[in-house]
Amino acid sequence: MDNATRIDKLLAAKSDWRGQVLAEVRALIKAALPEVVEEVKWVKPTNPGGVPVWSLGGLLCTGECYKAKVKLTFAHGAALADPAGLFNAGFDGKVRRAIDITEGEALDGDAFKALMQEAAAFYRR
Repeated sequence: MDNATRIDKLLAAKSDWRGQVLAEVRALIKAALPEVVEEVKWVKPTNPGGVPVWSLGGLLCTGECYKAKVKLTFAHGAALADPAGLFNAGFDGKVRRAIDITEGEALDGDAFKALMQEAAAFYRR
């Protein structure tokens, strides 16, 4: 099974708001970076669906569903410009940054696409 199909199945298995949010994020990522590579990593017994990962020249971000949030973790988020202030988690580390989205919260699509493009540009520097 290819990675896109694996992510489709993972999203279908999350039939609540978290799956919907992650599907919307996925669409924004693909719109911002049509050439992005999708993978599923870190499959284990406690997480049989694995974790969706988006890369382009290097790891851009991961998308994980938790009970009360969807967490988008950017591998080199601390090095990225975030003029819209989307990062709201992961400030305790020196490299990663994250966006936590809770139920009913809206993500600024244009700002997120710009952040994804900034993440891809990080690997071209």
